[in-house]
Amino acid sequence: MSFFKYSLVRAVLFLAFFLLAYKVIGFSWLTAALVAALGAFLISFIFLRKQRDGATAVVAGRFAPNAETTQSAGASADAEAEDALVDENPDIWVDSDRKPSASKSERAEEESL
Repeated sequence: MSFFKYSLVRAVLFLAFFLLAYKVIGFSWLTAALVAALGAFLISFIFLRKQRDGATAVVAGRFAPNAETTQSAGASADAEAEDALVDENPDIWVDSDRKPSASKSERAEEESL
């Protein structure tokens, strides 16, 4: 159902942008279609992440229900270790998506060189 909802929202966005570009602005039908496709893509990409993830899960479950993860064994082990650490110590925050920043002492050493 989430795939249908997401597709319907994307179609409505496309139609709205197409009518706006074709009727109101006066673009040719091809230019209006390109503008509508780009506009619908941008709006759905920025604001409809939860719906897109739900639709993706439906498609993945339908076509590859027994698919294995694409993570390497090392990445899976790291993720499990981080999860275990956070579960044991709720006051610890792990953000592996960002590069660690240098400590004040490391920055002071670099500046002195």
